[in-house]
Amino acid sequence: MALKRILSGMRPTGRLHLGNLHGALGNWVELQNSGDYHCFYFVADWHAITSEYASTESIRDNGVNMVIDWLAAGLDPAKSTLFVQSAVKEHAELFLLLSMITPLAWLQRNPTYKEMQAELTSKDLSTFGFLGYPVLQAADIIMYKAYGVPVGVDQLPHVELTREIARRFNFIYQKEVFPVPEPLLTSVPKLLGIDGRKMSKSYDNSIYMSDRGKELSLKIASMFTDPQRMRKKDPGNPDICNVFTFHGLYSSGETGAEINKACRIADIGCIDCKKKLAARIEEALAPVHERMDYYLNHLQEIHDIIADGNNRAAKIARETMAEVREAVKI
Repeated sequence: MALKRILSGMRPTGRLHLGNLHGALGNWVELQNSGDYHCFYFVADWHAITSEYASTESIRDNGVNMVIDWLAAGLDPAKSTLFVQSAVKEHAELFLLLSMITPLAWLQRNPTYKEMQAELTSKDLSTFGFLGYPVLQAADIIMYKAYGVPVGVDQLPHVELTREIARRFNFIYQKEVFPVPEPLLTSVPKLLGIDGRKMSKSYDNSIYMSDRGKELSLKIASMFTDPQRMRKKDPGNPDICNVFTFHGLYSSGETGAEINKACRIADIGCIDCKKKLAARIEEALAPVHERMDYYLNHLQEIHDIIADGNNRAAKIARETMAEVREAVKI
C-alpha cells in the first residue's frame, strides 16, 4: 500500500534557530522516521518573495543553508523528498488556475494577511502576490495530493482555505482531482529568545542551530531569567524562568529537578545555572554540528540532493497538471 503523503515548507529567510529545531523541523523528522508517510519538504523561495521582493539577493544561498540545517537535524533524502519550490514550475501554473476560481473575499478574511501587514509596517505589502500567497500555498499542497499538512494551531486557517479551494476546484470541474488535505496538529514547545520575546531572526534574539562554543555560551549568559530575582541570595521561581524552560528540553529529569529545588532556595545562582545549560545544549547539538560541518565541506552533495528532490517532485507535479488540464479542458 502506498504511503500517505505529507507536504510542508519553510521560507528561506536565514539560519534556523532552536525554536525551529524543536518546532516544525523536529516534527518533520518525527513524521519522516515514523514510516507512515512519504514526506515532501520544500524550500519556499517564491513565498519568501511575497514579503522580500525588494531584497532577493540572499534567498538562493539561504535556501542551500536551510537544507544543510534540515539534513543536520536528521532529515534523510532517502526517506523524504527535499526540493525547491521555484524549480518545479508547475506550482506557478496551478497557482494561476486556482487564482481564477478563488473568491477575493476568502483571501481578504485571512487573519494572517492583516496581522503581517500590521507587524511588517516597514514593508509595502499591498501587492497582489502578498494577498494571493495562500492560493500559492494551496497549490503547493494539493499539487502532491497531500493527505496531511503538519501545522500549529495558528496556521489552521491556511489549511482550511486550501481545503475550500480543493473542494471548489473539484465541484466546478466536476471531477475529484484533488483530495481534501487534513491538518496534522502539532504541539510545539514555546521557546522564547534570549530577551524573553518570541525567538525570531527579526528580533536578533535567537540561538541558532549552528551556534557553539563561545558564541553559544555568550548567548546563554545573556538570557533573561526570573525578573524578581535580583541577587544570588534571592530565591527564584523556575516556573517563570526561560533558562529553566530550556533545561526542561536539554537536561535530564534528575538534573532539572535538582536545579528546580536549588533555585527556589537560592542554592544555585543564575550564572551557574546558565553554565550548566550551555554545556547541555553544546552536548546535545554535537551530532547536529558534526553533520552540519560535513555538508558545509561537501556542498556539491547538497546541490545533488536538491537536484534529485527537484526531479522527484517535478515528476509528480507533471502527472498532477496533466489531470488538471484535462479537467479544466485546456
